[in-house]
Amino acid sequence: MIQDIGLGRYHVEYEIHEPSDNDFVWAFKVREVFLKKDENGTVFPRVKDLKGKGRLQYLFRIEGISHFLWWFDQEEPELPGFMFTSTQALRDPSLPDEAFAGMTAYHLFVWYRDNCYCGRCGKKAEIYDRERAMHCLNCGNIIYPKICPAVIVGIRNGNKLLMTRYANRPFRGRALVAGFCEIGEAGEDTVRREVMEEVGLKVTNIRYFGSQPWGSETDLLLGYFCDVEGDDTIVRDAGELAIAEWIEREDIEPQKNTLALTATMIETFRKGFD
Repeated sequence: MIQDIGLGRYHVEYEIHEPSDNDFVWAFKVREVFLKKDENGTVFPRVKDLKGKGRLQYLFRIEGISHFLWWFDQEEPELPGFMFTSTQALRDPSLPDEAFAGMTAYHLFVWYRDNCYCGRCGKKAEIYDRERAMHCLNCGNIIYPKICPAVIVGIRNGNKLLMTRYANRPFRGRALVAGFCEIGEAGEDTVRREVMEEVGLKVTNIRYFGSQPWGSETDLLLGYFCDVEGDDTIVRDAGELAIAEWIEREDIEPQKNTLALTATMIETFRKGFD
């Protein structure tokens, strides 16, 4: 999955770091990331490429390499060969370390961008110098990064898995039932509610599979498998899903890109998970 970055170790603790020439730089615009493609594949900018342009905000380290957010001065930054492209580029399985780093950097970019004013008094907030937070000097409010828990649900029916396609979303691949946890709701209760809302089924034997940070949506995904209980007739929520159907294990296509928890769960079931 996207957080499986080989021998690299992700250091999320907030620290003060001076940038070095070889450190990564991440720049974003809405849902676009700044990169270039050349004979070496996909390349992301380094501190040395900026030549002192703009302002850098430290994010995290992966082993000895620091990653910074680049707040550029002009509306469109200018670096030879670099351009903005969709953050979908961060789902490239050939770039596991960069994909994880870029998606996590995007998560922090959205939070910094959307919390420059205090939600309590409306005054301007500043980056806190003690921990990962924004601090309002007017009322003292401390604003921490937002993480949205959500569930991914693999619903089994004997040798069949319930697979879906989203309605009205850019991603058009195969998916599973999914949804956000509500306030005061345990993950297992979210599973029951979302399954009933999206496909009209009751489920039992809910079992935790694994979790995944998914920074492009500011999510922490919680994966569960469960079994259909009683009537297996699907009642699809057309506003959420374009397709919802039972697929026999042997008819599921191999998942070549398992960066996402959904694909990992589908592939796990296809290979014989009980």
